[in-house]
Amino acid sequence: MSTGIMSEILVENAKVLPKGQITLPRDVRQSLGLGEGDRVTFILQGDKAIMMNSTIYAMRMLQDAMGGEAESAGIFTEDDVISLISDLHKEAMQH
Repeated sequence: MSTGIMSEILVENAKVLPKGQITLPRDVRQSLGLGEGDRVTFILQGDKAIMMNSTIYAMRMLQDAMGGEAESAGIFTEDDVISLISDLHKEAMQH
């Protein structure tokens, strides 16, 4: 059961199973845009863990590392990256 404290905060509980596995609640999966086979990234801050969609985390890290170059090039999502790679591949095949 979820408890909406504020519109931006979703509180959910999950039980840790013997092998360290948990089932992510549906609302959490939907909020993070996760589907079967997707990966998550955990960021530990003291006694708190932040869980993010790994694709979004990687994109943010890339954008930070490039000082906003990805955003200025119009690259905001995984689909944008895939499209750019596809275009570069097609261009390379023409040469």
